[in-house]
Amino acid sequence: MAKGIDKGPDKNNSDWKSTACILCTLNCGVKVQLNAEGTEIVRTKGDENHPASQGYLCNKASRLNFYQNRDDRLLSPMKRNAEGGYDAIDWDTAIAEIASKLSGIRDELGGDKIFYYGGGGQGNHLPGAYSGTTQSTLGVKYRSNALAQEKTGEFWVADRMLGGYNHADFEHAQVVIFLGKNPWQSHGLHRARAEIREMSKDPNRTLIVIDPKRTETADLADIHLPVKMGRDAWLLAGMVATIVQENLQDDQWIADHTNGVGAVMGVFDKVDIADCARKSGIDEAIIRSTARTIALADSVAVLEDLGTQMNRHSTLVSYLQRLTWLLTGNFAKPGTAYTSNGLGNVGSGKERGKSPVLGGRIIAGIIPANIIPDEVLADHPNRYRAMIIESANPVHSLPDSSKWRKAMRALQCSVVIDIAMTESARQADYVLPATTQYEKAEATFFNFEFPENYFHVRAPLFVRPEGVLDEAEIHARLAIALGAIPEGIEEELNAALAEGGREGFRNLVFTKLRENPALGKVAPALLYRTLGRTLPEGMQNAAALWAVCHQHVIANRISVEAAGVAGEDMALGDNLFDAILAGPSAVIMSKEDWPDVWQRTPGGRVNFDLPEMLEAAAQLNSENPQETTAEFPFLLSAGERRDFTANTILRNPAWRRKDKEGALYINPDDAARLNLGDGSNARITTARGAVDVVVAINDRMQRGHISIPNGLGLDYPDEQGNMKTTGAAPNELTSTDLADKYFGTPWHKSVPVRVEAIG
Repeated sequence: MAKGIDKGPDKNNSDWKSTACILCTLNCGVKVQLNAEGTEIVRTKGDENHPASQGYLCNKASRLNFYQNRDDRLLSPMKRNAEGGYDAIDWDTAIAEIASKLSGIRDELGGDKIFYYGGGGQGNHLPGAYSGTTQSTLGVKYRSNALAQEKTGEFWVADRMLGGYNHADFEHAQVVIFLGKNPWQSHGLHRARAEIREMSKDPNRTLIVIDPKRTETADLADIHLPVKMGRDAWLLAGMVATIVQENLQDDQWIADHTNGVGAVMGVFDKVDIADCARKSGIDEAIIRSTARTIALADSVAVLEDLGTQMNRHSTLVSYLQRLTWLLTGNFAKPGTAYTSNGLGNVGSGKERGKSPVLGGRIIAGIIPANIIPDEVLADHPNRYRAMIIESANPVHSLPDSSKWRKAMRALQCSVVIDIAMTESARQADYVLPATTQYEKAEATFFNFEFPENYFHVRAPLFVRPEGVLDEAEIHARLAIALGAIPEGIEEELNAALAEGGREGFRNLVFTKLRENPALGKVAPALLYRTLGRTLPEGMQNAAALWAVCHQHVIANRISVEAAGVAGEDMALGDNLFDAILAGPSAVIMSKEDWPDVWQRTPGGRVNFDLPEMLEAAAQLNSENPQETTAEFPFLLSAGERRDFTANTILRNPAWRRKDKEGALYINPDDAARLNLGDGSNARITTARGAVDVVVAINDRMQRGHISIPNGLGLDYPDEQGNMKTTGAAPNELTSTDLADKYFGTPWHKSVPVRVEAIG
């Protein structure tokens, strides 16, 4: 089976097909050519018609065929047997047994004992809509996903300060700050490498990188602040204190647009900047000069990412970095931050109760990642008894893999929906094989651009193989087996479509929902089974977007019309839906002006006063941070982004052109002291476990700081069909105990470890 990319002349299908990359949140537009049989991607290039990525293509996107064509594809439902292995079963049996077991738990113990994890993944978001039917039918109350170990602290801060999650206009910013972020490898902004080069070459712009490692992005920066591992809070507190104590804030902007600044001034007027410098490892003069650069700039854009969000004081850091640019008036104008109005509500930081056993704070509707296995394993009447995992692999990707394996086996029923037998699937009672992201209509909900916002629905490239189903079909079958679809409703909706077209269908749907709001629980499945059948070939899976488009129009009619979509009354929602489906590349679905940002800010004003964060900031000078011990003297960044690492949907190690084993990066001085050389073997040990790695000496690392990449520690069949594991799985080392005290985001980027030479 061919796995590579044909760089030579086109000898296959000459038609370029538009689609999108699925390896990071940007989901850049790409064009691909298939082989003559229509079974493989043989050539890839950037989609010049995509309004955001504009033809840009990174090195990872050219390897998408390794995702689509794989030797570990799951092609039948599987059921765990008494010996711990798996037997193939048919779909009818699988659906019937799963529906019976889950409904039994619901009826006996309550739907809140069934936990849902996932429902998306990079570029694979529509399953999240259809899973809502299953969750609602079963009465599922608690859920989580990958955002719970990355973004919830930042979501909470942004919601309280700005009313929603903010992004930034990097293209027009005079000062750009990357905090715990190396976009050269992890992107985060469109056309990342091209944009970084342009920033670096422009004498009128300043690029600031805050990162312990001298990254590729730091190489191009005007200012690199190599903060000590886990000490970002002190660096940022020193910068905020400089702005306050040197009176660099924009008083008029603050008076016109904010509330609660007095509380901030009262705390940071007393912060000891010299102490912040000592603890952060950055000279006080540099902290002060960097703060002045920010304060004097016409515009400032900041991007924080996992380097701080999976680190100590993560929620506080999200607050402190916002203070630097909000105190200086860098919001809702070109080159600064904004809140977006994309389809859906990704990034909402609303706090909605607590988890049932450990009382973890629920942000954006999701349970903290670090407490999930303990909520299963607790001797507590409200513990989770069943779990549905979809398009996700928490056993591998969340902290403490060993505890996760134990928790999975403690459940009364567990179901995984995925395309391969992942680490999570191997602990489940049932595994249901789904289509790949290129065998169905798909979309991405990470659409945060401004002032023009885009949305991309991509058509399938391949025919699904025998034995697998779209997630929409899986959830529709579960809903029917659970008796959730009212008798006769499908027939009524199909008749309305046949007799009155889309208008008659729309009128009947809205009438039924007014009469019986509970129908909203099964609406995704109903749309799939009725409206979906009238959509173009292969696009049935996109039917759930019809409701999303109508909701978006109700909230954002003016911006939709400004984008050029027209329609009277509720027809505008239909027309937006049709426009999105018709566009082979992303289409503009809303257009705004900068003053519109204030409409999403509560009361049109920024809120500075977050008491929990101000209390934490006030205590920084009295803290004596000590991240390591004599037993564990190194700090590990577990899951570093590199040239050829990606999320674990790419399991075949052959996709990596270099660093195929996922080497341990270590400073030359540390390596010499431990008698390690390039290509030697080392063992990393933590309080939770140990892994063996290959060593690569790297002078970009600080002494005492090591890293291993994300996306490794996966197994894949070799040429003889034997499963072989490549590299180290980071979460064999991590602990659920090392986490942010507010929202449970893990400290993956500063794990105390011991390193020893072996072999």
